[in-house]
Amino acid sequence: MLKSSTHAYQFKIILEGIKPLIWRRIQVPDDYTFGDLHHAIQKAMGWNLCHMHQFTIMNPTKRKKEDISSAEGCDNEPIIEEYGQLLSSYFSESSKEALYEYVFGDRWEHKILFEEILPLDPSKEYPICLAGERACPPEDCGGILGYEDLLENLKDPDLEERSECVEEDFDPEVFDPQSVFASQDD
Repeated sequence: MLKSSTHAYQFKIILEGIKPLIWRRIQVPDDYTFGDLHHAIQKAMGWNLCHMHQFTIMNPTKRKKEDISSAEGCDNEPIIEEYGQLLSSYFSESSKEALYEYVFGDRWEHKILFEEILPLDPSKEYPICLAGERACPPEDCGGILGYEDLLENLKDPDLEERSECVEEDFDPEVFDPQSVFASQDD
């Protein structure tokens, strides 16, 4: 599908339940779908596209919350297909927030805050990560409680056996926004 963007949507994505905050500020083209946003969030946060996910957002036209995903609905609840829904149909000055859940068992919940619409900069390749803080938790570390245990274990220099879900050089405080979309191959 050929896309024809003229503007960028800027979002702040906050991983809920962890202090200090882990967050990212990204810009995506205005013709992005929720499926496209899913990929941008995955890349910006450092996730690996390995698990189920879902957006929950207020439909401004119907004035009711909707679940948008690529997954099939449970209990006969309809799920709205994410590649058929443009961000511009949902986010506006009067509709600025959504929930993005990733890894249903671990419940990595992200608050998505729509910040503004800006003209596209023709000299840049989108999506763009502008800012953020702290490394994303390892994907399969067991949710917030597992991540808190992992952080405690990282403080113990004598611990011989590290968690299998963390790379040896993992530093929870390090994040470089310039490295996020450095390779646009994905």
